[in-house]
Amino acid sequence: MIPTSNNKVYVAVKADFTEDGTMLPRTITWEDGRTYLIDRVTDIRQAAAMKAGGQGDRYTIFINGHQSYVFFERNANLTGNNIGRWFVERKAV
Repeated sequence: MIPTSNNKVYVAVKADFTEDGTMLPRTITWEDGRTYLIDRVTDIRQAAAMKAGGQGDRYTIFINGHQSYVFFERNANLTGNNIGRWFVERKAV
C-alpha cells in the first residue's frame, strides 16, 4: 500500500467481474495487512473523494454491516497492465 496523503490510502482489493463486465470488489487488505470481506456493494458511481482528494468510481460497500466507500482510480494510460488503483479515505481519529 502506498499512502499519497494523510487521508488517501491505496489498498489491495480482490475483485470479481460479472458477465456484463461490471467490476465488483470482494475483499480489501488494509495497510496493516488485515483483510476485510465485503458483504455487499449497493452503489457504483463517479464521485469525488472529499476527504482524500481525487475522484474515481466510488463503490458503496458494507463490511460487517457498516457502510463505507472504496474508490477505483482509473489510470489515464490505456495501455499496459495497470488499469488503475483502489483507495479508501482514512477515518479521522
